[in-house]
Amino acid sequence: MNTVIFRTIAPLIVAVMVVFSVYILLRGHNEPGGGFIGGLIAASAIAILGMSSSVWAVRRALKFDPLAYAGFGVFIAGLSGLASLFIGAPFMTSLWFYVELGDTEVALSTPMVFDIGVYFVVFGTLSAVALALEDERDEEEID
Repeated sequence: MNTVIFRTIAPLIVAVMVVFSVYILLRGHNEPGGGFIGGLIAASAIAILGMSSSVWAVRRALKFDPLAYAGFGVFIAGLSGLASLFIGAPFMTSLWFYVELGDTEVALSTPMVFDIGVYFVVFGTLSAVALALEDERDEEEID
């Protein structure tokens, strides 16, 4: 899709979608949402960016291969489960930590870390698929 309007508005759409995906990720622990749906939204943003510009430009903007993000997510999700073993609890037992930030108390938990891992797995995997499909489409247009 090479319309001027789409190429112009796509970076704004992508920015809004990525911010929204992080919002969905962070609120998903206590309300609907979470790592899976947040990762889907972020991967959709990458697909839109790939349609509006070249796959090469998107890969350069990501800095790392999308599957590296997926591997990082698996690592983070595994670490969240291992944290419970240090206190003698079964694997994947939820742990909660409360951090004082000024007058507010922020709850941090291992389920949130697991959700962040899921976010990266879904984002990396689906971004890799979307970029591969876009790359094939670009090659077909060249031929």
